[in-house]
Amino acid sequence: MKVLTIAEAARQLENSKDENDPFLKQILQDERKGVQQLIEKWRKKIAEEQRLKERFLEMSTYENKWRSSGFELIAGIDEVGRGPLAGPVTAAAVILPADFFLAGIDDSKKLTEKKRLEYDAIIRREALAFSVSMIDANEIDEINIYEAAKKAMKAAIVSLQPKPDFLLIDAMKLEIPYPSESIIKGDAKSISIAAASIIAKVARDKLMKEISLEYPSYHFQQNMGYGTKEHINAIQQHGITPYHRKSFAPIKDIIKI
Repeated sequence: MKVLTIAEAARQLENSKDENDPFLKQILQDERKGVQQLIEKWRKKIAEEQRLKERFLEMSTYENKWRSSGFELIAGIDEVGRGPLAGPVTAAAVILPADFFLAGIDDSKKLTEKKRLEYDAIIRREALAFSVSMIDANEIDEINIYEAAKKAMKAAIVSLQPKPDFLLIDAMKLEIPYPSESIIKGDAKSISIAAASIIAKVARDKLMKEISLEYPSYHFQQNMGYGTKEHINAIQQHGITPYHRKSFAPIKDIIKI
């Protein structure tokens, strides 16, 4: 039998899915260090894929529970941007198909920007429906951030087409004409809420990067409006923009000076 080069073995191993693969059994007899390292790397990859699959199934528990009760169009709702000093609070609502699968989906805060962008594209492509709603800084100052977050969530729900028949909501209790369940830290417990978290985060970050082109001194493309040291220094040096929340400390204290 021809002895494969390590590069050839690596290419064939890419197609192996479990320990019973005949090719894997064959190269297990190959004592070359490079081949044994390939096998170890492959095993780690398979273990990680299995972990992510199990995590996905765990995060599908709420969706499966309500689908078994007869609901089909289950929307996940989440919001991002409550804490920043600038920019809108943003909510998203997402209805995923029953056969949706995306290994690695999680709370957007736990993902790298690269992964968020990758998952955002997949969710937008495969979702039955999704919508995004933003409440700007002026309205946040008028009605407070908690009410603004609720308003953004409700607006995202109303914009869905088709309409949902059940809602899974991250933490919030909303007065809405749909049956729903509110889940504490839902973006880490439900694939639908996690999907909404990703859609909302990517949409908000994109806007903040656009605003940074108009106001480069504040570095919104890096801090996304959060109160980093450089952001606070920029406010003290240049004042505030129309995108800043005047009801938030330390801005409300700075503008009184």
